[in-house]
Amino acid sequence: MLDVAVITDPAAAEVSLDPVRARLLAELAEPASATMLAARVGLPRQKVNYHLRELERHGLAELVEERRKGNVTERLLRATAGSYVISPSALAAVEPDPAREPDRLSARWLLALAARLVRDVGELITGAAQARKPVATFAIDGEVRFASAADRAAFAGELADAVTALVARYHDAAAEGGRRHRVVVAVHPTVPAQVPEADETDEKES
Repeated sequence: MLDVAVITDPAAAEVSLDPVRARLLAELAEPASATMLAARVGLPRQKVNYHLRELERHGLAELVEERRKGNVTERLLRATAGSYVISPSALAAVEPDPAREPDRLSARWLLALAARLVRDVGELITGAAQARKPVATFAIDGEVRFASAADRAAFAGELADAVTALVARYHDAAAEGGRRHRVVVAVHPTVPAQVPEADETDEKES
C-alpha cells in the first residue's frame, strides 16, 4: 500500500468523492471483505460488494487474498493507498493556471501554484513508479510568528532576495545533461488547529 496516491482519472475522482466509498476506503486500511465491511458501515453486503467493485475497477482498492468458505469464495480487499489527493488534471478543462495573471501577493495565485505542484509531483510519482526509480525532491515546512505586518513584508522581501541569489548561483542554462527543477516558495497564515469541545462530563467535573 502506498502512503499517498494521486488520482488523475476523472472517473476515479468521482468514485472517491462518494461518501460511502470514501468511508469504505478508510475502512480498507486493513484487508477486509464485503461481509466484514457491511457490519462496520451498516449496509447490506450486496450494496457493499457493488461499491467495492467500483473502487477496485478504478484502482482505488486491490485484491490481497481469496478465502474459500464452503461453496463461497471470500475476497479480501485493501485500499491501494493510505490517503488520496485528486490532481487538478482530473478537471483539466477548469484546471488552475499560474501563468494567468501571476501575482506574488495573491492568495488565489498561490492556490494555482499549489494545484500545479500537486499535478506535477503526481505525474512524477507515477512515472517514477513505472520506471522503478525515486523522485528527486526536497521540501521545507516550518512556521514563523511575525510581530507585525511590516516584519512580514520585510521577511518576504529578504526571502525573495535570498532565493533569487541562490537560483542565480546554481542555474546553468548551458549545462549539458542538466535537468530543470521547479522552485516554489510560499508564505501563508497558519490555519488554527481545531480544538475538540470539552465533554459535558469534563465541564461538570472541572
